[in-house]
Amino acid sequence: MPAKLFLSVMLLFVLVSLLFVGSVGASSEMWSQTYGSGTGRSLVETSDGGFAIAAAGGNTLWLVKTDANGNMEWNRTYEASVHSLVEASDGGYAIAGGDGLVKMDSYGNLEWRQHYGGLGYDFFKSLIETSDGGYAIGGSFSLDYEDPFADRDFWLVKTDSYGNMEWNQTYGKAAGEGYDYANALVEASDGGYLLVGNAGLYLVESKVWVIKTDERGNMEWNQRYGGREQAGANSVVKTSDGGYALAGYISGDFWLIKIDESGNMEWNQTYSKLGSEEAYSLVEPSDGGYALAGYTRKGQLNTGVTEGWLVKTDANGNEVWSQTYGGTGLYFVQSLVETSDGAFAMAGYISHPYPDPAELLLIKTDKYGNIPEFPSCTILPLLIVATMVVIIVRNKFSRKGLT
Repeated sequence: MPAKLFLSVMLLFVLVSLLFVGSVGASSEMWSQTYGSGTGRSLVETSDGGFAIAAAGGNTLWLVKTDANGNMEWNRTYEASVHSLVEASDGGYAIAGGDGLVKMDSYGNLEWRQHYGGLGYDFFKSLIETSDGGYAIGGSFSLDYEDPFADRDFWLVKTDSYGNMEWNQTYGKAAGEGYDYANALVEASDGGYLLVGNAGLYLVESKVWVIKTDERGNMEWNQRYGGREQAGANSVVKTSDGGYALAGYISGDFWLIKIDESGNMEWNQTYSKLGSEEAYSLVEPSDGGYALAGYTRKGQLNTGVTEGWLVKTDANGNEVWSQTYGGTGLYFVQSLVETSDGAFAMAGYISHPYPDPAELLLIKTDKYGNIPEFPSCTILPLLIVATMVVIIVRNKFSRKGLT
């Protein structure tokens, strides 16, 4: 009987320990996954509750579809560039990058592709499906094909639902004065468009530049924000109060700007962590405030520490909490979405020393940005405790002559 009691105690301890490990190390609601070689550029939560990620693998577009737990359901590759992904109203996917747009069905089979522009150095960085079922694509345009650092202008292209161009407009300064990139785009409430990015002189200074157009792309107003430091905007959302919020960087910090519907700045906030930061993606969560994600770096690009960084703010941009995501390699977050359960998902990549390729990364968190972690520093104390329990119990039974 005492021997059975001893075995029962030890079995109970092992079972409790396994339950503890399982509860800490796994969750159907919080997880992180990698999928092989690629750099995640754009993420959407799909209508079936899963996720679709548009990634770049060299000069190849890689589309990955997962279920709600991050398990890959299928993937497709195409000879195309990639920067921005949307799930279309018909259940398929549209991806913009380079100077073109590709459309796939709900299983990733190519339906059509279109190219725009001419002989210049042109590329797209943002894409939306418009209220009329077509697409609007934002990027930059240059007449100089041989020099990628030549003067550039904002570029806006409007298409029908099959990608046929309906009109396009460019916006910039005089020759020799503008190095302008449109990085993000939203459709305004009046049917026009808001383009955001950076404008200035290459490697000298840049400012955030915002352009508001009518429904045909004619400029209605524009605003610049920033001083003589390096600044730019990578993401924009139309806010619940009718204005807009922009996320990007200024002087190596996350930068969040809130403007009204006419472009007047209402407030701005900066956020700093390790040393050098840039926000790439922004959402207005359903519980209020804003969430912006990107990277934070300490030290040099290839030798320092780089982690993904998620910052949650209140409605006035005051930081409420933040979370970092890192490990072996350099972690970069490129795209953020609020999920249907009120939490967050992020896509990006983990960079490794040459010649190892980057890994496509997808992270699903709870509403506070947490993901399950079970580091080795937790396993060692558990093993020590287990050993001590075994010794104590055995000694107790030995003193009673029950072994």
